[in-house]
Amino acid sequence: MCRHLAYLGEPLPPAETLFHAPHSLLVQSYAPDDMRGGGSVNADGYGLGWYAEGPEPVRLRRSAPLWTDGDLPALAGSVRSHAFMAAVRNGTTGMPVVEAANAPFTGGGYLFSHNGLVRGWPDSMAELAAKLPITRLLTLEATTDSVLLWALLRERLEAGEDPLAAVTWLTGVVEEAGPGSRLNLLLTDGRTLIGTAWTHSLSYLDIGDGVLVASEPCDDDPGWTPVPDHHAVRVTGAGVEIISLQQNAALEADRSPEAR
Repeated sequence: MCRHLAYLGEPLPPAETLFHAPHSLLVQSYAPDDMRGGGSVNADGYGLGWYAEGPEPVRLRRSAPLWTDGDLPALAGSVRSHAFMAAVRNGTTGMPVVEAANAPFTGGGYLFSHNGLVRGWPDSMAELAAKLPITRLLTLEATTDSVLLWALLRERLEAGEDPLAAVTWLTGVVEEAGPGSRLNLLLTDGRTLIGTAWTHSLSYLDIGDGVLVASEPCDDDPGWTPVPDHHAVRVTGAGVEIISLQQNAALEADRSPEAR
C-alpha cells in the first residue's frame, strides 16, 4: 500500500522524518503499522523531493528498498527545506517495479504522491485515461495507477484549476470508476500542502512552525491528529484546515458551468 509523508513550514532537514524519528519512513518501509491488508513491507522503491532555489523541486528516486541506500541519510541531513515529500513503495501485483513508478511525481512546480490502489485496474480507468491527450498518454513514465492519477490531476492543474478542487475531482471520478479504491493523495507546490484520507489512514502533526502529514505517525507525540476518512487536510501559512471531500465536491458541482 506504500507509505508517504510531506512537510510544509520553516526549513527542516528531511532526514529528521525519513531516518531519525522513532517510526521514521525508513522504519515504515520494513515495519509499517497500518497497511490494512495491503502487504507487509514497502520494499519496491522510494523517492524524495524537496524545494531548494526556485519553484521547481529537486527529486531523487530509486527502485531498491530505502534501507539499501547508504548515502541518502547524509544527503537528506545536509539540506534544509521548507517543503518536502517522500514515499516508500509496495507495488501492486502486476505493476512494474521501476524507478519511474515511485513517488513523488513532479511537473509544473508540484510534488505528488499516491498511497493506495485503484480497484479494477486497468479496465476501470480506461474511460478516464481516454480523455487525456494522446501524447501525454503515450509518454506516461510507467504503466501504474499512481502515474495515471498524476497525469489526470496534472491536466486540471495546468488548466488553472484550484489544487483542492482538482484533488476533490480526482478522488470523486476515480471512486466512481473503481469503487472502494484507496486514494490517499499528497500534493504540494511548496506553498500549500494537500492530503486526502480515502479508505486509508492519514494523520498530521502541527509542530508550531510547520506541519507534517503522513500515512502513519512518525513518533508517539500526542499531537498527531487523524484525518477523517473521505476528508482532506490543507496546510498553508494560515494554518490547517480539514475539509469534507464529499461536501467540497457538491460545492464545486454547484459552481460548475453545467450547474448554472
